[in-house]
Amino acid sequence: MLSREEKREMLEDGRNKRRGKDLEAAKNIKQSARSFDIYMSFLGSVQKIFSPFKVSRSHSITKFNKL
Repeated sequence: MLSREEKREMLEDGRNKRRGKDLEAAKNIKQSARSFDIYMSFLGSVQKIFSPFKVSRSHSITKFNKL
């Protein structure tokens, strides 16, 4: 279940006009224009805004997962 804070964030995101316009624009893109190469290019551009992080090779022991 979602916490109250998570529910509030989702509702706030749903009311965001700019986000709605972005989703509408994405829905109107032709299927042929959405390729794997374009997606990988997008992921590469997004990755630039995050600083490098250390990759952990150890297993994470978890007790509560939401996904």
